[in-house]
Amino acid sequence: MDGAYSISTGIPFFDHMLHLFAKHGFFNLQIEAQGDIDVDYHHTVEDVGISLGKALREALSGYEGIQRYGQAMVPMDEALCLIAIDISGRPNLVWKAKIEGTIGTFDVEVIKEFFKGFVNEAKCTLHVNILYGENLHHKVEAIFKGFAKALRQAVTRDGRIKGALSTKGSL
Repeated sequence: MDGAYSISTGIPFFDHMLHLFAKHGFFNLQIEAQGDIDVDYHHTVEDVGISLGKALREALSGYEGIQRYGQAMVPMDEALCLIAIDISGRPNLVWKAKIEGTIGTFDVEVIKEFFKGFVNEAKCTLHVNILYGENLHHKVEAIFKGFAKALRQAVTRDGRIKGALSTKGSL
């Protein structure tokens, strides 16, 4: 994969974050979402997270041969974000990211709903930590770039890994 994307959710800022995710994670991504964005962005953003999580879980089929763990520390100007992921079969989101307010008309609190939907469907553990930063756009962008890089590392195949990377033999 090379990070090619075609994304249309009707939410320009969210599309921008998904573009970053595809490009920085080298994920080919095609998304066309339609939702009740005239009401608010919550359901559409959450549904995209659910759909991406489900697609990942189906693509990994038993988590065989992947590195399983990934982490990234990403600076975005004055903001610094740490992301860690374990594709474990156990959904859990640890959210240490104080992001409040709006970017244009986009209420950034729904970003957490995107990641909740993703981890519940992907069946993975994800830690999102904004270590510091002032600019809201920079903090959110660092989250998506870090998520892309950590996920890319976790799903990378390693020929030394037979089955799932677990002493139990399965996840």
